Amino acid sequence: QVQLVESGGGLVQAGDSLRVSCAASRLTFSAYAMGWFRQAPGKEREFVAVISRSGGITSYADSVKGRFTISRDNAKNTVYLQMNSLKPEDTAVYYCAADRLYTVERSEYDYWGQGTQVTVSS
Repeated sequence: QVQLVESGGGLVQAGDSLRVSCAASRLTFSAYAMGWFRQAPGKEREFVAVISRSGGITSYADSVKGRFTISRDNAKNTVYLQMNSLKPEDTAVYYCAADRLYTVERSEYDYWGQGTQVTVSS
């Protein structure tokens, strides 16, 4: 079945940078828009960023705009989230997701990874 495997999470200090990755298998990667979501303890999973199938269109949550960058490498079946100027409020489990449509709606996504923890200390 389809697999999305996130990696690259960890513990960093406020102001640091971190890049998380998501490797996809058993799907036609270039046929899917890819999204990143995050879930902090006690909160709902929220949209972070999405990238179109070709990589030419991206959208971001207001809370991360200007600090985070989503990108993809269709030859490697991998999507990335570069996170700069990290803040303690960015602490969450980060999930990648795949959908045939370009959407920011969590409920629309067909496939999800297991998540990777990002912790930002103050």
